[in-house]
Amino acid sequence: MVTSNRKCSNTVEKTNEKAKDEARKALYEVTSVIGRQEYSISYHDPKYDEEYIKRFVDFFNRKHIDSWEIRRAIHDLVDHDSIPDPEIVCACLRACRRLNDYALAIRVLEVTKNKCGNKVKEYYPYILQEIKPTLDELGLETIEELGYDKPELAVVDVDDIH
Repeated sequence: MVTSNRKCSNTVEKTNEKAKDEARKALYEVTSVIGRQEYSISYHDPKYDEEYIKRFVDFFNRKHIDSWEIRRAIHDLVDHDSIPDPEIVCACLRACRRLNDYALAIRVLEVTKNKCGNKVKEYYPYILQEIKPTLDELGLETIEELGYDKPELAVVDVDDIH
């Protein structure tokens, strides 16, 4: 009888180990609009970057995408602790152009610039260099070309309001 109890306890321990492993895996799973993503805090797989970029690009390249879905995907991009890859930004701009939503395209550029944070002078010119052919192809202007990088009512002298 003692041996049969040990077998039962070993089976229970193995079941508990499997449950703990599944719980650990579930801890790193995140569900988003675009799909299921797995995060590992201690390990970074370069192949994950390619899958991450491909998932967003495929999402933006769908034929029947609407403005709300683009906004939701941009929101998901902002939630990630990274600057969007130029390939993702180009796909998003093309999706905005298919919908003829110029304001949303400009918002994508603003969000990309804001995600650069305090390294904006280092990263943003690179991103602009990479997406410039897409901007030219779609007939879009940058934030700087539109003058949106400066406050609207900025004056040199405070007393010179008019």
